[in-house]
Amino acid sequence: QVQLVESGGGLVPAGGSLRLSCVGSGRTFSSDTMGWFRQAPGKEREFVATIRWSWGGGVTYSADSVKGRFTISRDNANNAVYLQMNSLKPEDTAVYYCASAPIWRGNYEDGRMYSYWGQGIQVTVSS
Repeated sequence: QVQLVESGGGLVPAGGSLRLSCVGSGRTFSSDTMGWFRQAPGKEREFVATIRWSWGGGVTYSADSVKGRFTISRDNANNAVYLQMNSLKPEDTAVYYCASAPIWRGNYEDGRMYSYWGQGIQVTVSS
């Protein structure tokens, strides 16, 4: 059974930091593209960041809204992907989802590229 399990969410004041973790099991994710999406109440799911496998370690892509504040990284040995979130804002409040795409199709901002999803974890930023 393939699973992605997120951890590290919670409540943090504006300007604070959180580090989300996502660990996969049931298959090897080391060559997958692994990403993070989020969904705020009443809004559609949106792309946050993703990291594509490469021989040099990984190529990252981020949404404009989080550039300079969020950093995605991965640990292939542990089937894990991380999202370091700094300078958090109330508008970052959402359920954050980890996702994995075995095949790179280029449309990394589209959730349909991803085949596996975690259950989601709540991040709340207070003002």
